[in-house]
Amino acid sequence: MPYPSTPCAPASHGATPYAAAAYGSGQADRAAPVGRAELLSRLERVLLNRGRALLTGPPGVGKTEVAEAAADQASARGETVVWLAPQPADHAMPGAAAAALIASVPAFALEGLPGPQRDAVAVLCRESVALENGWDPIALRLAVAGVLRTLAERSPVLLVVDDAQRIDADSADLLRFALHLAPPALRVVAVETPAPYAVGGADGGGAPMPLWVASEADVLLVPPLQADEMAELLVHHRLPSRLAGRIHRASGGNPRLALAVGRSLADSRTPVHHAEALPLSGRARDVTRRMLAPASAPVRATLLLAALALRPTTALLRRAGRPTAEAELAAAERAGLISLTEDGTVAFTAGLLPSTLVHDTCWTERSRGHAALAAVADDPVEAVRHRALANDVPDEDLAAEVAVAADTARRRGNSALAAELALLAAETTPAGLGRRRLERLVDAAEEAARAARADLAMRAAADLLARDATPADRVRVRLAVLDTAGQGLTDLDEIYVHAMEDSEGEPALRAAVQLRLAVKYVLADGDPVRSRTAAVESAALAMSVGDRHTAAQALTQQARIDRVLGSPDAERTLAEARALEMTDRPLGVRNTAQILTIRHALFDDRLTEARDQLYALLPLVERRGPVEDAIELFRTLAEVEARRGQCAAALAHAGRSLALTLEAGLSPGPAWYALALAETAGGSFARAAGYARRSVRASEEEGDHVFLSRSLYALGRVQLVTGDVAGALETLRRVRDGESAQCAVDPSMLRWHEELAEALLAGDALEEAQALLADVGPVAERLGRSTVLLGCDRVYALCLAAGGKTDEAVDLLVETADRFAGHGLVLEQGRCLIALARVERRRRRRSAAQAAMQAAAAVFERAGAVPWLGLTAESPPPADPAVAPAAGSALSRLTEAELRLARLVGEGASNQEAAARLYLSVKTVEARLTRIYQKLDVRSRAQLATALNGLAAPSR
Repeated sequence: MPYPSTPCAPASHGATPYAAAAYGSGQADRAAPVGRAELLSRLERVLLNRGRALLTGPPGVGKTEVAEAAADQASARGETVVWLAPQPADHAMPGAAAAALIASVPAFALEGLPGPQRDAVAVLCRESVALENGWDPIALRLAVAGVLRTLAERSPVLLVVDDAQRIDADSADLLRFALHLAPPALRVVAVETPAPYAVGGADGGGAPMPLWVASEADVLLVPPLQADEMAELLVHHRLPSRLAGRIHRASGGNPRLALAVGRSLADSRTPVHHAEALPLSGRARDVTRRMLAPASAPVRATLLLAALALRPTTALLRRAGRPTAEAELAAAERAGLISLTEDGTVAFTAGLLPSTLVHDTCWTERSRGHAALAAVADDPVEAVRHRALANDVPDEDLAAEVAVAADTARRRGNSALAAELALLAAETTPAGLGRRRLERLVDAAEEAARAARADLAMRAAADLLARDATPADRVRVRLAVLDTAGQGLTDLDEIYVHAMEDSEGEPALRAAVQLRLAVKYVLADGDPVRSRTAAVESAALAMSVGDRHTAAQALTQQARIDRVLGSPDAERTLAEARALEMTDRPLGVRNTAQILTIRHALFDDRLTEARDQLYALLPLVERRGPVEDAIELFRTLAEVEARRGQCAAALAHAGRSLALTLEAGLSPGPAWYALALAETAGGSFARAAGYARRSVRASEEEGDHVFLSRSLYALGRVQLVTGDVAGALETLRRVRDGESAQCAVDPSMLRWHEELAEALLAGDALEEAQALLADVGPVAERLGRSTVLLGCDRVYALCLAAGGKTDEAVDLLVETADRFAGHGLVLEQGRCLIALARVERRRRRRSAAQAAMQAAAAVFERAGAVPWLGLTAESPPPADPAVAPAAGSALSRLTEAELRLARLVGEGASNQEAAARLYLSVKTVEARLTRIYQKLDVRSRAQLATALNGLAAPSR
């Protein structure tokens, strides 16, 4: 019988169907599925310790992808991988899975089988006439066991059984026997999708046939993705990360459903900013309906009622007319559609489930459900909502009640419900009360803006703009839509144009429009000069009509830009805005003079002052502030605590900022930037780089110039401290170019100058590094940015060391470290001490170098700065007595960049090859080689290689 003679791997899940079974070995190179690294590590430990593992979870959660990644890892280690994937029809076909397994292994695995066993295999695979009584069960059991044992004798084997629930009973029996006798070198991963159950416990898909008793294997549940992981998944598939939070809620973290939603959005060709809601047609609807298919009619009826309720519980559904709600909800929970808490609260596992239930139900049935819920709701706000949704006839009395309920929800701090009710009040208002309906639509749009609900703001705006509204009303709803766009202000030019046109002759409205334009010009257009002009005009117009609130916001924006441009008037303008604000007492803090004052304290490294003011604001914002206020506060707190070296607090605040961002459906770029800073301080350099790269992609996606520069800075900084000099140079030069294009002057707002200077120095561009420091120093001194000058001093000390002035470098680094400590900048202090240790090492003062490194480690340990602590663990190369003092001294005179080039050339690289690998020009390589030859006193590449080999030769 023929067997495959060349390895084959399983097809990619979702692209082409899996073969029934596949055998393979060799190298593999596939990244771990998004969000599954920890699960993969756990799976590897289980397989190492027990040899058996079962991956389980609902359809689409990514079980097969995890198994594929484990197979890739095994293959990369040189193990044999056998992949068995029964098809749906195999469940009813005796021996189908076992035959597929036998057909997939190479010929050598069967060559040593005794004759009866080979005959049994031939009968199983239908390659000979069946015996009178069918196949010989004992011979066949021994044959399957022998095949697996023979494979394991050649090399370790990983057997992956995908869709194990489809294995037929006979094959399951054969595999159970074979696995029971298998040697330890055979490890097994089974992938199983539990069958859903209907009411009464009827089997919805056939119970899976177990391959082992429960005690023989660990069961690993593949969980849904978290919201942050969902954002990464969307970026990976080139889908808009801005909607990660909403897609996560809609999908419940199920990757297959999430990608279906994301692709439906992409297929709809609707701009993200204009999407009233996530698209629920096409593939997303189909996936959701397949998830609901196992539910019986009674279960669907109970689930519909739960979908209509705001806070569904078993007791509420029972009172609303579902007396058997407990049994029906239990069936839905077994099917993975909902989860039930101990108090009976019902939560759908994916937001698309209730929305699809509602969408696929006629209005009459929905109305009956809302009416039933209205009769039993114990909260008057919920009762009014249900009564309004049960009624399709406009009713002013009812609309007035809903409007009151919206005010109540707002006072309770439930901004999302308040926005929904405000729009419902407008839509319930009779057409005959045209002016009142328009007023309520404006209120609804502005309420949606406070709740960051772009979908509701767009619905209200579309309704109003289709009617005979006043220019003032049109401007207000358009401004509300703009206010829900967050960082994504590109593709909204039409709204700005119409708002400007409608605000003609209305100073108060024009001031509000100019204020939004001032924000757009700096974020989306990268033009702070134009932004300042718009802010100045906005402030003047607002003051002319006594609008202190808008004037304060405009002056705040002007002060923000003045700081960027290095204007000495920035603080005076900010003080004016703060004075107006204190009399106006705005409800929120985002874009206020108060929060900008705190950020200026952050830029100036007045960190204790900034922290205290932020913590004073936090309770108020958390209790009743808009969600964007909370996001701004937590993000700023993360930046402050990261700068202070309070690493655990920085990570906590950054995580909270991201969670709120994703929940609100806003761009995650700013929150990812904060997480990059926090991870750099106290988490992991690798995670920091990952978050920074995500922030770069999100900022580019949104057209956000401000956070693009910030996230590139965060990335370049990590690249530099982890030794990726070429990457750091490329990234930080992008920052420099972007900041230059935006006319940024003040070096305290984004401290890329010292990082780029150090990267230039590490790239052996000493003169360029010194020129950069010479440019930024006078600006920082003129503006009084003392800690910026300290950062420059640290790099200048490294320049001194590179120029051979190591004594001066040591003195300056010691002084700079002490001054950083005096400012409470402990991470910067530790970084100076690491630099000091490296300079001392170059001077061959090993005890001094060790003392400096130990001091740095103590600083980082107290701060909880885990990644920086790892840098102090590097040990200097041991002293080599075979190296002559003169040679050792010559080697120590080489910079790190020169040493990298010398090694490349010594290994045989041409100038062109070395230039390409080091991201340098050929001329730079030639000039650097000349200096290397002079320092090592060599005249050729051969002599250079000999010198390097001699310096590295072990002692005899």
